[in-house]
Amino acid sequence: MTVALSRFASGLNTETAFDVLAVARRLKAGGKDVIELQIGDSPFLSTKSALAGGIKAIQDGATHYCPSHGLLEFRETIATNYLKEFGVKIGPENVVVGPGAKVFEQFFCEAFLDADDAVLLFSPAFPTYEPNVRRRGAKPVYAPLKHENHFRPDLNDIQRFLKNEPKAKAIFVNSPHNPTGGVATDEDLKGIADLVRGRPIAVFSDEPYCHMVWEGKHRTLLAEPGMLSQCVAAYTFSKSYSMSGWRLGYAIGDKTVIDAIGKMTNTTLSCVPPIVQKAGQAAILFDDVERDEVMKRFQNKVELLVRELKNVDGVKVFLPAGTFYVFPDVSAICARLRIRSHGLAMYLLEGADDRKGVACLGGECFGAAGQGFVRFSCAEPDERLVEAVKFFADAVTRSERVARYLEIHPQYRA
Repeated sequence: MTVALSRFASGLNTETAFDVLAVARRLKAGGKDVIELQIGDSPFLSTKSALAGGIKAIQDGATHYCPSHGLLEFRETIATNYLKEFGVKIGPENVVVGPGAKVFEQFFCEAFLDADDAVLLFSPAFPTYEPNVRRRGAKPVYAPLKHENHFRPDLNDIQRFLKNEPKAKAIFVNSPHNPTGGVATDEDLKGIADLVRGRPIAVFSDEPYCHMVWEGKHRTLLAEPGMLSQCVAAYTFSKSYSMSGWRLGYAIGDKTVIDAIGKMTNTTLSCVPPIVQKAGQAAILFDDVERDEVMKRFQNKVELLVRELKNVDGVKVFLPAGTFYVFPDVSAICARLRIRSHGLAMYLLEGADDRKGVACLGGECFGAAGQGFVRFSCAEPDERLVEAVKFFADAVTRSERVARYLEIHPQYRA
């Protein structure tokens, strides 16, 4: 007898980038030339000291269990570096280590949410936010991020949420923002802090792109007075140090919350492998110059991609303030072809040409407010980025192929 899945498991959504990645890799295995701009992975090697630190840790025998919170010396390094980089004084008791940053979405929800609590999410949103809210039986409440506001959070939406939701409990903030590249300003962060300070509202501040701010420097919500007691901020080594496959991140927060998350790590993951933590510690201590050089290369890629996209008829695009994503408005193209934006993305991958394709994501993969946009990452060599845009510009003129693709995939019809 087959036992039925729970309602939660039956309705679980995934991060679409990995679904598209699987299609792209299948097509590549079949001989198709695919330019992969669908997933937020670095095309560069992990930084040198990270590689050396991981190898040394293996050779030194750091291959056993360690504390669930993370190695004390690693957490001390993170705390010292946090003051240096972001100006916020914390101790190792405010740090917990995890396998990347994504797991802290779940742990934050488990720490703060009960059934029917309301959580404010800004759309477009990273697609794993909602499943983690719903896992707790809580209610996601969406507010749109607008192109004309450079995809910054609107404080009026937060005010309405706090006023209209009797069980308002949490807010998710993501800056620099995936998928749009928007960055909350100092005024935005101060305004958010002023609105929630002293209220029973927890904030999840998702900051994996903290070293990908293209004007000025990253500023964390934790720098605002009182926010350490109400906010959990999450970080990853995947972007800054090109360590996505190592699965390493950390969260910062009040000691009571960090201890609760440590218990969640204990009861689910046991611990993050110490060899991975040793690699991350080496990266923080010795690789800041290499990291910043790589970030500059990412910035150049973003600027190149934007320049190329501005030459495509029907595309509206501006330079993102952060991240290595470009999020152009393609609604005019979608309207002309009568195709949804993720349908356009899948057409570029599967249907535009038999021997070549471009993998990207439709904006609605990130929520209703993303409809009419596509997300390109910059995780390919520069010449391939130029090639991808030329392919895109030509592919959207092939109306007969689009019509043929929609006959096979009617779910993408607009």
